[in-house]
Amino acid sequence: MNAAQVVELSRRTIEAAFWVAAPILLSAMIVGLIINIGQVMTSIQDMTVSTVPRLTAVGVIIFFLTPWMLHHLVTFTQSLFSDFRVYTH
Repeated sequence: MNAAQVVELSRRTIEAAFWVAAPILLSAMIVGLIINIGQVMTSIQDMTVSTVPRLTAVGVIIFFLTPWMLHHLVTFTQSLFSDFRVYTH
């Protein structure tokens, strides 16, 4: 396995991890931003007010997108394991 193959495999792995994690991170960021704007407008600085909705949003996103995430990861794994000849030279 040469350096170019290692770089390509690493790139594909990081790309798959990014696409699986992106919806979760985006939902946490958007909910956190909305809650923080509300906290600034009302001067409420309690950490629970910002943490609980963010955790709820992440939980909901994970609940609904788990089939899509699993499909994406299984497809990536199958494409990786389908042809080992590329990595044996």
